[in-house]
Amino acid sequence: MTNKLSWGRLFSPTMVLAIAACASEDTPTGPSAEGGTSLAAGRTYSASQVGPTSVAYSNATGINPAGQVVGWTSNNRAFLWDKGTITDLGTLGGCCSYAKAINPAGDVVGYSMSPSGRFHPFLWSRGVMTDLGGLGGIFSEARAVNAARQVVGRAYTPTGQQHAFLWDKGVITDLGTLGGTLSEANGINSSGQVVGMSLTASSVHAFIWQKGVMTDLGTLGGCCSAAGAINSAGEVVGHSTLPGTGAIHAVRWRNGVMTDLGTLGGRFVHSQAMGINPAGQIVGASWNEGQTVIHAFIWSQGRMTDLGASGGDYSLAWGINPRGDVVGQRGSGPISSFATLWTRN
Repeated sequence: MTNKLSWGRLFSPTMVLAIAACASEDTPTGPSAEGGTSLAAGRTYSASQVGPTSVAYSNATGINPAGQVVGWTSNNRAFLWDKGTITDLGTLGGCCSYAKAINPAGDVVGYSMSPSGRFHPFLWSRGVMTDLGGLGGIFSEARAVNAARQVVGRAYTPTGQQHAFLWDKGVITDLGTLGGTLSEANGINSSGQVVGMSLTASSVHAFIWQKGVMTDLGTLGGCCSAAGAINSAGEVVGHSTLPGTGAIHAVRWRNGVMTDLGTLGGRFVHSQAMGINPAGQIVGASWNEGQTVIHAFIWSQGRMTDLGASGGDYSLAWGINPRGDVVGQRGSGPISSFATLWTRN
């Protein structure tokens, strides 16, 4: 099998992995439900549109324990949705902003264009957006934040390489690579463990970084893997290619063991895990060979369940909070879908 997806970001370039760091069991309050329900791990889920409605499309990328949702719209503006109230997070002075993750305190990270015309990572807190800088190159982006306000992402260096970074209390650290010229950090937990993907000497592999050491997490036997999220227990999720077929499957790394989570079956031959909560519930997407059908899923206790789509055959799940509520996008395609919150009934 072949696929058209690029490693590290398997969908469109602006739909990047984003994980909300969750640390409590607070119950979010959702909007009134629209559409049908889906059965996931013995529970029904109602799907509701969140975020601005007067846009061509939108995407929800992160949710925290309080049920606050962040994302971005077709107007290239980051937003925060909180119990029906929508806040435009503004920009760093340029045209655009994109929110990627939110922590339990409501701190939001993402990236925005600066007055210089370059994209920089930001930390938005209590109405103030702060430029986190970068590694000296032309582009940088924040993808995840934990409760301690440690931020991770990717940034270009002056030589044109792309490296994973960690921002902590005003200091930005280049996390290096597994031997190649590219890496990116996609998740961080409360212990400061960072996960992502990196070029090796010959391929692309998932990594976990802790206390200055980047460790290769390996693959399912195929060429490649990438990690997208990590929970407080140190469980890591992402995806890997299989040997022979080259199919992409969602995976979980736990206690040094990699588990193939499978796919939704039938026409769904590929899958990718994008988020995990403290209870080990996992969300992501599964798709067919031609990428004409993509459905969000939730995986719990060994079972992967389709969260469905509305108005087409397209949905993605990016994040999940401790209560099990899920955020993502659904509709008829990447530029004709809307930010979605799936809440447990």
